[in-house]
Amino acid sequence: MAAPKQRRTAHEQRVFYYALLGGLPAVVSTIWMLWSNDYQPKEQWTLVLFVVLCWLGFALALREQVVRPLQTMANLLTALREGDFSTRARGANRDEPLGDVLAEINLLGGVLQEQRIGALEATALLRTVMEEIDVAIFAFDGDETLRLVNRAGQELIAQPAERILGRQAADLDLADCLVGEDTRVLSRTFAGGTGRWGMRRTKFREGGLPHQLVVIADLSQPLREEELKAWQRLVRVIGHELNNSLAPIKSIAGSLTTMLKRPVRADDWETDMLGGLEIIESRAEGLNKFMQSYARLAKLPAPSKQPCELAPLLRRIVSLEGRSTVQLLEGPDLIVSLDAAQIEQVLINLIKNAVEAAPESGQPGEPTCCVRVGWRKMPGQVEIFVEDDGPGIANPQNLFVPFFTTKPSGSGIGLVLCRQIAENHGGSLSLQNRDDAAGCIARLRIPA
Repeated sequence: MAAPKQRRTAHEQRVFYYALLGGLPAVVSTIWMLWSNDYQPKEQWTLVLFVVLCWLGFALALREQVVRPLQTMANLLTALREGDFSTRARGANRDEPLGDVLAEINLLGGVLQEQRIGALEATALLRTVMEEIDVAIFAFDGDETLRLVNRAGQELIAQPAERILGRQAADLDLADCLVGEDTRVLSRTFAGGTGRWGMRRTKFREGGLPHQLVVIADLSQPLREEELKAWQRLVRVIGHELNNSLAPIKSIAGSLTTMLKRPVRADDWETDMLGGLEIIESRAEGLNKFMQSYARLAKLPAPSKQPCELAPLLRRIVSLEGRSTVQLLEGPDLIVSLDAAQIEQVLINLIKNAVEAAPESGQPGEPTCCVRVGWRKMPGQVEIFVEDDGPGIANPQNLFVPFFTTKPSGSGIGLVLCRQIAENHGGSLSLQNRDDAAGCIARLRIPA
């Protein structure tokens, strides 16, 4: 504080000296005139003393008028710097420049006070939310030292905040959460529980220094609920299919047993027997295909991704259809990392569905191409689309329901397999009715 005080004193002295210098010529001239004329010594000394006192008094007053507002502004700014936003300057008159400056400083203090109150309220709300949510939150600094933890995090570590704040991540058995993938599922045991945990890590800066925020959520209960729902859906679908097949098998087997127990059989009983056995065989074969479809859906291998030129792949797939109803719309030359065999299976299925849905053409003057296949580049993705001119989708809610089909000979797993392949590639598959005309458009998106 010594240096600012010295600078302030030097400024006050300069203002005082400049005020004296401004009045010095007039004072010297006045004294010279008094001593040059024939005045009594008493009158001369009285007038000289009066002039000098006025000179010094007005110089000191000028210094006070200049320095006092500057000291007021310095005190106001010091209060703002120290966080005291309640201090205000009195006599802030906007009709003069100096008062305008003081008024602006008063307004600045009011704005900063409102912002601090808002920040305190937001911080209090954030802390309340963090304490109430059931997700464990940990904040670590660049040295992997714990700086922030909420109530769920304390329960996960099974220790209060005052005992774990300031400790290293390794001491809290959280070091593995600060390395590796930012988002993953952990199967491990913490002091506060055992199970499967969803972990997400993000980076942020505080005071210009890097920090890491780790969020850990218990997935055991949601996974159990989803597993139960999956089992219920599976049992419902399998039970429905088994009942559809076993009911006629049971009925026909009972009829055949009754026929064989009769002491006197009809002349064509062998024909009826063969017909009943053929029905039983047919239904058993249907059940076998149904179970094979389930096994195929469950045993889909992970994609073996390799760099692949997209244009030749799509040209080859379109050529496999061998009909004039499919048109390839050329797009940009792209090389995408994918499993060519699996993507080919998806596109063949989509094109086949589009061709079957497309209207029959061949009338004079009508175009022969009812299905269009193309691709385009999107931010971070490549979109392959299959567009048809058919009647569109009547029941979009059941598109990806396993074993739901509207085709007499369909299995109901084609689109399910296609979507699973797309998601295994980190992409997506969607089907929706076209907005510009009748028909449907399928969009397969995979990472570029």
